[in-house]
Amino acid sequence: MGCGDAVPEGGVPAESIPEVVDSTIAPEGWETVANQYQSFTLTQPSTVRFGLGETWVTKELAAGSVYCFFNPDPAPGKFKTCQRKTQQNPVPEPALSPACATFYPSGFALSSARQAPAVPALAKPAKGVAVSEPTYKTCLVRATDHTADGVSGFARNDYSRRQAFNSNSTKQLVYALDGYWHVYDANTRARLKQLSGPAGDAEPQWHPTNPDLLYYLPTNGIGMKLHELNVATGATRVVGDFGARLKARWPAAMAAWTKAEGSPSADGRYWCFMVDATDWVSAGVFTWDRDTNTILGMYDTHGDRPDHVSMSPSGNYCVVSGDGAGGTAAFSRDFSTRTQLLGISQHSDLALDANGEDVYVAIDYGSNEGDVFMVNLRTGVRTALFATYLSGTATALHVSGKAFARPGWVVVSTYADGGGSLQWLHRKLLAVQLKANPTVYTLAHHRSSPNGYWTTPVASVNRDFTRVVFNSNWGNGSDTDVDTYVVELPANALQ
Repeated sequence: MGCGDAVPEGGVPAESIPEVVDSTIAPEGWETVANQYQSFTLTQPSTVRFGLGETWVTKELAAGSVYCFFNPDPAPGKFKTCQRKTQQNPVPEPALSPACATFYPSGFALSSARQAPAVPALAKPAKGVAVSEPTYKTCLVRATDHTADGVSGFARNDYSRRQAFNSNSTKQLVYALDGYWHVYDANTRARLKQLSGPAGDAEPQWHPTNPDLLYYLPTNGIGMKLHELNVATGATRVVGDFGARLKARWPAAMAAWTKAEGSPSADGRYWCFMVDATDWVSAGVFTWDRDTNTILGMYDTHGDRPDHVSMSPSGNYCVVSGDGAGGTAAFSRDFSTRTQLLGISQHSDLALDANGEDVYVAIDYGSNEGDVFMVNLRTGVRTALFATYLSGTATALHVSGKAFARPGWVVVSTYADGGGSLQWLHRKLLAVQLKANPTVYTLAHHRSSPNGYWTTPVASVNRDFTRVVFNSNWGNGSDTDVDTYVVELPANALQ
């Protein structure tokens, strides 16, 4: 949810959730296929290793059934696993979907004009059909039709700070009013399935390289576990069980989550979670290394509950955002250093600048001009990007910094403007360059009439900035008749 939006936080106390043995995730390049003494099947010749930690016996095996125990035993008396070497093929560069494949003429250029034309009428598009955005001439496709698709209430992109698309932009996550999560084919727009496992505020995060895997939490983080789900097969496992370790520090701990708005590092290795105790009293924040299943640092909040927490793209910083005395600050992974970013929590995201450095991008309503700005997390240097208080007006907005493969750019979606006439940035999807006096491209008008939280566009960008997803009620005023739409861009669109 956005800052200040109510999040249901009910649930059973931690004591009623059974503890399970922790399951350590395999590092990149390896997939755990069996525990010691179990059998598994190889469908093709594979490299398999048996052991734990830094101690392994590795064998080249033919296809067929394999018993998970190799001689010589690499670690006698210790519990071990079998891991299969995965193919390290690079993730293919996404192409435009079939609907947009032949849409753009050679020489197409995005508009960087800061103008405020009237929003022209445009009939709601049929699902899956490419439409030319009337003013900005981008390829616009309606991705969902919640009524025809059988999705309850609405079919929304969940949030700007969450990556909607998987690693190669072939699948797209969609959230329904009843709390279920759905996977769509991002090229054909077909609804593939309703997911089993994630429910409500489960914070699903796509794996950075495997297009079939995503991570998710139990609803509101109750139970203090991180799960991995294969959306193709439905197989699931616990990759992080934090309960015992957190209760050793905070005995009343019951939930570990980012409070809906956080994400891991760009490579999926480093995570930052906030810990809630009984009655949702804030206990602390911790960082975790997925590859070693190690808690790297812990920080006591003494009841000053963050609005949300998130890891930076590099994995070097945990950003704690709040409206209390601490405001919004970036901590090193071990919490030994702290950099103040803003006095309160605002709509924001973490991104990579053109040099690959972590930046915090947000709006500062307390500044004279309502600046959208960025702060370098390493240096603490703040740079204004553009003003929002224009001719007596103001606007709400969200930021998406998830284009990790296209550093130096973020998406900003603006909505609920007021106080005067329409200004150049209002009711739009914007691609904003991360530097002083930036280029700002307008991608589309989103055509969503504000009527409560569900109608906010909360645009989110894919990893290489070729797809931007957003929500819209298409001007009908409904608070729930909302679908998702996608603007597709050529790979060289940002100049």
